[in-house]
Amino acid sequence: MDFSLIQNLKSEPLWLLLLLAIVFLSVLKSSLLTLYWVFVHFLRPSKDLKKVYGSWALVTGPTDGIGKAFAFQLASKGLNLVLVGRNIDKLNDVSYCIGAKFEQTRIKIVVVDFCGDLAHGIERIKEAIDDLDVGILINNVGVSYPYARYFHEVDDKLMSDVIKVNVEGTTKVTHVVLSGMIKRKRGAIVNIGSGAAVVIPSDPLYALYAATKAYIDQFSRCLYVEYKKSGIDVQCQVPLYVATKMSALRRSSFFVASTDNYARAAIRCIGYEPQCMPYWPHTILWAFARLLPKYVIEAWWLGVCLAIRKKGLLKDLRKRKASN
Repeated sequence: MDFSLIQNLKSEPLWLLLLLAIVFLSVLKSSLLTLYWVFVHFLRPSKDLKKVYGSWALVTGPTDGIGKAFAFQLASKGLNLVLVGRNIDKLNDVSYCIGAKFEQTRIKIVVVDFCGDLAHGIERIKEAIDDLDVGILINNVGVSYPYARYFHEVDDKLMSDVIKVNVEGTTKVTHVVLSGMIKRKRGAIVNIGSGAAVVIPSDPLYALYAATKAYIDQFSRCLYVEYKKSGIDVQCQVPLYVATKMSALRRSSFFVASTDNYARAAIRCIGYEPQCMPYWPHTILWAFARLLPKYVIEAWWLGVCLAIRKKGLLKDLRKRKASN
């Protein structure tokens, strides 16, 4: 044994030993987190959703964007679908396309206007799933502002729609589906949150939207704790940039996920962490955001949102002039 090494360590000042210990632990922590990140996004197997949770999945907002991509991905895993949306023509179109590609998939359609009479809509969902083994719920339906605006510029109709769809709709659909999962002692609930409520410190000019998504995040985490021992996995998925109509991003890129790429990554995450960011390039942006001071991010993002607001106001002005 090299006693000289021990003697040299003893001769070093205590502060230096503490500093070395902190550096070692920091490097070890970073290494473990990196290895875990690689495992989660590239090596961890996805669950057999049909075997683990049941043969039916319910998807809200399945006619466009992420919800539509989710529906196709779930059908590819052998699940039957309950598609819940407000536009019967779009629902029929998605149902036809899925049925043509996955002939064994059974599909039920439920027409619900989440901005309208939600009570009757929830009753229709309840009746539709009464005899079904709905093991997976994808709460995807959501609305945002047409473009950025100050909170005092949000009219009563828009305010009501954002709260009703994002908060009340998600809450009540979860409530009606959850009862069957409790009886069967299995299920997975996936709520689509937003980086606007998790990644950035604030989302100026989209205050109400960000606040409703913050509700989704906390709602999901609480239910995860409440029902984990009941065999029900609750998860809030946090997307950043996805090429959808809501985001007004038309083209996908490395950091802007296509809806199909996002849904493929999202399916692999079901049943694991209570909060996750499925599309791995988004995690790079999240890590970078954590390194910057909050005031820097807020100042930059306010400038971006003000530019969006300016374009939106000009577009509205042109529409009014054209209609006169």
